Amino acid sequence: MLDGRTVTAPEGELLVHAAARHGTFVPTLCHDDKLDPYGGCRMCMVDVEDAPRPVPACAIRVAEGMVVSTNGMVTQFRKTLTEMLLSEHLNATPGGRPNELLDLANELGVEAPLTLPDAKRKPYDDRNQLMGYDPDACILCARCVRYTQEVMQCSALSIESRGGHARIVPTWERSWLDTECELCGGCLSVCPTGAIYEKFEEGTTRPERSLEQVRTTCTFCGVGCQIDLNLDPQTKRIVKVTSKSEYLPNEGDLCVKGRFAFNFVHHPDRLTRPLVRGEDGELHPTTWEHAVETAATGLRKVISEHGPQSVGFLSSARLTNEENYLIQKLARTAVGTNSVHSCEST
Repeated sequence: MLDGRTVTAPEGELLVHAAARHGTFVPTLCHDDKLDPYGGCRMCMVDVEDAPRPVPACAIRVAEGMVVSTNGMVTQFRKTLTEMLLSEHLNATPGGRPNELLDLANELGVEAPLTLPDAKRKPYDDRNQLMGYDPDACILCARCVRYTQEVMQCSALSIESRGGHARIVPTWERSWLDTECELCGGCLSVCPTGAIYEKFEEGTTRPERSLEQVRTTCTFCGVGCQIDLNLDPQTKRIVKVTSKSEYLPNEGDLCVKGRFAFNFVHHPDRLTRPLVRGEDGELHPTTWEHAVETAATGLRKVISEHGPQSVGFLSSARLTNEENYLIQKLARTAVGTNSVHSCEST
């Protein structure tokens, strides 16, 4: 039973997932589907019949005959927890990232009753140029720490100090650059309050949800990770790159290049049309047909004068395995050379 309705769920499914499938939203701040059940924030507490006290829906699994109530007294419990978190949440999202705590507070109609006098935490500045961290926007849900350990299998982040002065820091309070961190931004993507954010977005008040998203495929390698290009609605320039957990094959995870290396798109030196060198020695814009014909003529001349083994083919790691296969087929069959190489490990 779920809030008086008879529902079904696979035995062993997390209660928070079963409720969501049946249209019942149970709020949580520390839970992420990529991570093991944690039950730290206690925001997802629900009443289960015969249980001595409310239980966390993100850490309890469905059992036969379970009778669950997601409202009632637990609603006031969530409001109290939200007030307590808001009293320590001193800063708004530093880089315009989504803030699940503020969204939940608006939904519950909760405002911070006071600000604790010792709530301000020691600031943290890092010399890396990609990610920043604002301790005063952090709620210590440990999502980021658990992501580095459980998904990335490294020890890039940890919790330092205790009580109201606790904060997230790179291991041993070093720079991100001096730990096992690969600057993939995975910790940034799971942060519920935006305490970890893109440094190039620091200071912006523009919410991420106001950006236009265009889904595309990352071209930095042949894996084919699915990404969302977040565009400024006015300029149509890329502001940041994100991904969603339902995207395959990467399930929302990205590498440092896929998440942060997009500035080349708007770089003034980027080639946006084919160029052919003229008799004056300078490159001039031309059509694709003329460019391809010029390249083919040059290849035929080299082959006729020096033989096919004088020509080599170099393919990009951005190509798929199938495209790399076509490159080597072109080299060996059409040109007659075995001098073909791709920088892909495969």
